[in-house]
Amino acid sequence: MPLYDALLVLSFGGPEKPEDVMPFLENVLRGRNIPRPRLLEVAEHYYHFGGRSPINDQCRALIAALRHELDLHGLHLPIYWGNRNWHPLLEDTMRSMTKDGIRRALVFVTSAYSSYSACRQYLDDIERARMAVGPGAPVCDKLRHYSNHPGFIEPNVEHLKEALAPAPAAPVLFTAHSIPMELARTSKYVEQLQETARLVAAGAGVSEYRLVYQSRSGPPQQPWLEPDILKALDEVCAAGATDVVVAPIGFISDHMEVIYDLDYAVARHCEAIGLRMVRAATAGTHPRFITMIRELIEERIANGDAADPCLQHCCPAPGRQ
Repeated sequence: MPLYDALLVLSFGGPEKPEDVMPFLENVLRGRNIPRPRLLEVAEHYYHFGGRSPINDQCRALIAALRHELDLHGLHLPIYWGNRNWHPLLEDTMRSMTKDGIRRALVFVTSAYSSYSACRQYLDDIERARMAVGPGAPVCDKLRHYSNHPGFIEPNVEHLKEALAPAPAAPVLFTAHSIPMELARTSKYVEQLQETARLVAAGAGVSEYRLVYQSRSGPPQQPWLEPDILKALDEVCAAGATDVVVAPIGFISDHMEVIYDLDYAVARHCEAIGLRMVRAATAGTHPRFITMIRELIEERIANGDAADPCLQHCCPAPGRQ
């Protein structure tokens, strides 16, 4: 079995001050020919929170909790942190790992599902960073998807129950980031989300729920996964409900797509149509979620590649079936 000498936590990244916002967004959208007005519109989401995304602080909290968990169980792996789009950038982290003599690392990606942007793109980013660093860059093995792992399901169940407490009869909408249909067809993203929704609903004793999507972007003529959460909320209201519970199972922490798109934009829509929205928390640093990461590490150390179902057919590069 491979011997691992480090863990790399790999995430999306986010700005930490107003002057970071535009360079960050240019990194995110590079090569996508997004009109400048749209870029400025998205920037306002970050300026609404003082130009600071919560995602980096959430990574720091996760790493601190994970450091304690690993030490407690005798897994004394140094933990490195790299981001796709903002500091600490993955290539810089890869250089630090190489300088420190790391030869083989496990990688925990802060996305539970497959799809090009949630999995394959991270694998491509790793290889690009390794090539940029050159000979001596560590081999990196990504830990498997965990959308149906008890350590992800159980915190979501607990948080859904908490959200339902003040509104036990409220309809439940499970939400995730929408993606283009052409990418959805080449991954197990929808299948995995449906399974997660089913498991979380069953654990919370919910028999009726819907899986909806949020935060779509791109040209209007391009088909994306639906139903959109705003349309679903209008339908909930038209059916006579006065409360609704929104559970963002598509995300592992309360980053911008949660605190702006749900807690601000969707909450305002609910207020306008007369719905009281209760939003369930994400997994975050729930102790069971942190334990899950340690279990995934132990599983990979014990079983090697047999513990990794993240195969080409799961989230291939665009254009490849």
